[in-house]
Amino acid sequence: MSGGFDFTGKVAVVTGAASGIGRATVQAFAARGAAVVAADRSADVHEVVAGLDDALAIEMDAGDEGDVERLVAAACERFGGFDIFYANAGISGGTAGIFDASVELWTDVLRVNLIGPALAIKHAAPRIVARGGGAILCTASVAGLRSGAGGTPYSASKAGVINLVQTAAQQLATSGVRVNAICPGLIETGMTQRAFDYARERGKEDKLGQLNPLRRAGRPEEIAAVALFLASDAASYVNGQAIAVDGGLSTSHPVTRQAFGKAAF
Repeated sequence: MSGGFDFTGKVAVVTGAASGIGRATVQAFAARGAAVVAADRSADVHEVVAGLDDALAIEMDAGDEGDVERLVAAACERFGGFDIFYANAGISGGTAGIFDASVELWTDVLRVNLIGPALAIKHAAPRIVARGGGAILCTASVAGLRSGAGGTPYSASKAGVINLVQTAAQQLATSGVRVNAICPGLIETGMTQRAFDYARERGKEDKLGQLNPLRRAGRPEEIAAVALFLASDAASYVNGQAIAVDGGLSTSHPVTRQAFGKAAF
């Protein structure tokens, strides 16, 4: 197997698996010997596992506790348990700021992006402990590190994810379960597709990612590669961390600042 990681005999559960980062991660785990459970609220998730030998697709809402419990139960019924859970599902919520975002928007974004990973940890951790230990991963964002990379509800939700993995790592001390977050920069996914399509239509694809030192956007496979590392024994001493995979964007987060009056009114 290529890539330097062997997950033969392991079972990995990935949410938000119908496209982008989740899809690439499912394929990466499967290519390295893992049985995979791909979960998403989109029916497209079934296509992701088509042709894979040891795979299960589940349609579910990552922010609904009943659905998370159902996902965990289905993975255990099919494979006898699992060793890795990647809470990747998320929504953008647009670019709304503090003065524009409705309570409904805040509630929806936090439910999926923050409560979802919390539910994943709550219900997945005991199952991973029963397997003798493993890894839980969560998708955060560079937007959760500091301002300038996303709308306010989205940024706050991802900052919450970063603290969540720190808190969970402490609460799971001595359990054999490590919990880490990945903070992607600009990656071409279903969430960002409109921006990529817009740039290509206008011949400005080279402008995508121009604010980071590598001067390009990232690929889902580049996030999947970090997920493989964090889930592997090679990362056995990495716990409670938020790993930025952003081409260097988070070294500065350059933004155009708005005056209060213009931002608010």
